[in-house]
Parts: sequence; C-alpha cells; structure tokens
Amino acid sequence: MKRFCYIVLFFLLIGPITCPEVKAQFIPTNPEAADLADQYVSNYDSLLNSFILSRYVATSRRHRANINTDYAFDQIHDTVIANRLKSLHTVIPMTYNSEVRSYIRMYLNRMKTRLDVMLTLSEFYFPIFEQSLAKYNVPEELKYLTIVESAMNPQATSRVGAAGLWQFMYTTGKNYGLEVNSIIDERRDTYKSSDAAAHYIHDLYRIFGDWQLAIAAYNCGPGNINKAIARSGGKHDFWQIYSYLPRETRGYIPAFIAATYIMNFYPEHGLHPKRVSIPLRTDTVMVERNMMFHFVNKYIGVSIEELRSLNPQYRADYIPGEGGSYPLCLPTEKMNELIMWADSIFVASEDSISRRTLITPTVTESAPPASSRSTVSSSRKAAKPTSYHKVRRGETLTSIAAAHGTTVKKIKKLNGLKSDKIRYGQRLKVR
Repeated sequence: MKRFCYIVLFFLLIGPITCPEVKAQFIPTNPEAADLADQYVSNYDSLLNSFILSRYVATSRRHRANINTDYAFDQIHDTVIANRLKSLHTVIPMTYNSEVRSYIRMYLNRMKTRLDVMLTLSEFYFPIFEQSLAKYNVPEELKYLTIVESAMNPQATSRVGAAGLWQFMYTTGKNYGLEVNSIIDERRDTYKSSDAAAHYIHDLYRIFGDWQLAIAAYNCGPGNINKAIARSGGKHDFWQIYSYLPRETRGYIPAFIAATYIMNFYPEHGLHPKRVSIPLRTDTVMVERNMMFHFVNKYIGVSIEELRSLNPQYRADYIPGEGGSYPLCLPTEKMNELIMWADSIFVASEDSISRRTLITPTVTESAPPASSRSTVSSSRKAAKPTSYHKVRRGETLTSIAAAHGTTVKKIKKLNGLKSDKIRYGQRLKVR
C-alpha cells in the first residue's frame, strides 16, 4: 500500500497589539493575544531547527513587505472588513467586532513577511484537511484552525501537552483512535490526526448545534462550554457566554476568524507574496516489521533529521511495525533504495531490538557497501560505544529509557540527575 504526500514545515510569529473599538462590549485588552504569541514563538523556534526549514532558510530569501500595514489597516473602515467577511458565505458565522479586528491587525502585522511560506504550506496541507473535513460533513473553513492551533507545525507541543497540527490532548487523541505511547504519537500524523480532528468537531457540533460553540469546545472542552452556558443563564451563543469562558478560549474564535480573513483577503492589504519553492517530493509505504531510523540512515543515506521531519509521529526513531501496519514517508528518489535494502534494514533493526540497543545517532552515516549483511553481523562483536540522546518536546525520562532499553534509574545515575525533570534540547547519556 502506498500513498503520495507532501510534507513541509513553516514558521509564523505574532505579537500582541491594540486596535480601535468596534463595539464597546468587546474592548480588546488582548491578554489572550499575548498567550497566542507565546505559543507561536515556541512553534517558530522549533521550526527553525527543522530539517526542511533550515534548508529553506539557507537557500532562499524571505519575503519582505515594504508597506506600513498598521497605518494602512487603520485607515480601513469597519464596514469594509465586515462586508468582506460576509462575502465569504461560510457556514460558520464570521462575526466582526473589536476583538476580531484586533486579531486581524495582529495577524496582518506579523504575517506580512511570512505569508509566502504560509501560502505554500496551505497548498500541501489544506487538501489533506479538506478531505477529512468533508468525510465528517464539517465546514471546509475549519482548515484554518491549524494556523491558530499549531502554525501548521506537526511537531508543535503546547505547555499543557497538546501535540501535533491539531493540538490533541492525550486523552482526547486516544478517544478518537490515535495511538499515543513512548514509541509512537499519532497526534503528529498528518492524515490520522486530521481525520480524528474532523470526527471530534463533528461530535461537538452534534452536542451544541452551533459551529462557534463547537470550535470553542474544541479548544477548552465541552465541560467548560456547558459551565459557561449555565453561568450565562442558558444562552447558546459564543459572544453571549464570552465573559464566562476560559481566557484562552475567549481569543480562540476571534483568532480563527482573523486567520480566515487574512488567508482570503491578503491582496486587499497590499500583500503580494511569491510562492516559496520547497521541492520535497515524497512517497509513503506501509511498514509491517520493526524498523529503526538508524539503519534507514545507514543503508539508504536519509539523515535522521530528515526522517524525523517526514515522520514526526515516531518518538523514538523507531517504527514498531511488528505490532501493525505503520507509514514510513521518504523522499521519492530514495524509494528504490529502500526496496533494495529493506531486508537488511529489517534484520539489523530486529537484531538491535533483541539486544535492547535502540540507537539515536547524532552523525549521519554513509550507505554501506554491497557486503552489508556481513557488516551488520560483525557489528555484534564490537564494543558498545557511549550513546547519547537529545531530548525532544514531549519526552520524559520514562519514554527515553524505554526507547533505549534502559531504566530511568540508570539514566539519572549516568547524568548525575537528582530529579526526573529534563528540558527540551538537553543531551543525555543513555548508555
């Protein structure tokens, strides 16, 4: 079984600002915008270190906008923006008020130099999102939620543990069929997480009968929406229960409407970005035997960083194919080499796993000569070198120990750790 996919990453950075009033009852103090800014900064930082984005930064010049978008935006009358939103003819009401205006201004200001990347990513990701949304009869415009949730970064992890493009929490992801453990996290799988998100939003709409409330519930959970409805005296309109919602959720609908606006009306604000060329053609094959990234790297020369970027759902650089059928995404030109070396990769991976020596290399190794099988066999007699692991987002000492066939106690002893706390980017000795 094979499927074709394009996987790319991009970056997005926004910051808090203020704007003119539209309706007095929604004066934009924007503490929620500051929270979103922090979230995007985190996603931006992680993307700077991604394999694909580092190649883009090294070979391309970022788009620059030479207009004063803040001044130009402030000259636009409210009725103009309100009418543009109405013209979208969306199923979800595109409410316009001061909160929405402030988020539009904020997105416009921060995206003006990054819109080229965002539009390029939308060409690749949106068809995948649209297919899942249509499957569950969910409005197509909900694809813009991924801009608010994760900046379309499959590796994004929030401070409360939500992960992936659609920012699923652990329990919700499990409830919607996403496998999450120390080896695999399907919240980061583009296809499976999109399908689960569409299914979840569909179920939320069945509960509340209102798309804005369903979206809000996606952010804070149906329990918090029910509490806000009760405190408001039984009102079932997002803006009528606005003040009873968690702070983050109050900014969630305005941010979604603003992202939808910018993606549809950026030319009206003088932005004419060029499409970014990130030519990454990939194919996906289904793996039904255990496979370690270390040996994919060794036999066909795809770097560990590229494998992680193309397959963000695998937390331990390891595909547990023995327990089911799992996708492996590779550059198209490497598929023939994978077929040629598949048996050697499987044998070497299973041999390493049987000896409990999962490997996380830091140096890309070249492909082996024709006598690869003898090379793999002879490695059994070699002395075990010191192994290190660089902590990735969402990992714990328990998951790292499981991935390397060791124990938390041993890792703490090797690194002189007095507690179980570790930080993103930390280099740990694991053997």
